[in-house]
Amino acid sequence: MLRITFSDQDIEQLRYERYHHQVIARCVGVCENTLLAYFRAYQAGGIEALTHINFYRPSSELETYRSTIAAYFRDHPPTTIAEAAAVIERLTGIQRKPTQVRVFLRKLGLKRLKTYAVPDKTATERQDAFKKTRSNRVSQKRKPDNARSFL
Repeated sequence: MLRITFSDQDIEQLRYERYHHQVIARCVGVCENTLLAYFRAYQAGGIEALTHINFYRPSSELETYRSTIAAYFRDHPPTTIAEAAAVIERLTGIQRKPTQVRVFLRKLGLKRLKTYAVPDKTATERQDAFKKTRSNRVSQKRKPDNARSFL
């Protein structure tokens, strides 16, 4: 059986914390294992140990190269995600799949720009129609397979 001895000061602080965080505790709901972990943490380090949050938050290896990659892509925007992945591998030696590269580029603040093929200058009627219909809004039609997007 687990026995804990509280000092008067600890009891007062626990009462204060209990009433001020009662709503949060109700919303979150704590299971028996978590409660036991809290008791063990209290025994090991007192109330101070209960205030530390030790969640595991993995970070990408690319984070160490964040400024280098961001500077390179701002000067040389890639045409595709595959191209961005190849550049990242060349700069850092770290290979990542397109999905991971896409997420990393979004974290850098880079986003995909949608572009359209502008009719050539000899077809002035088609250019005028293009300017009226597509220059200020995004087209709802499917892009041709050979169209390329820029980041």
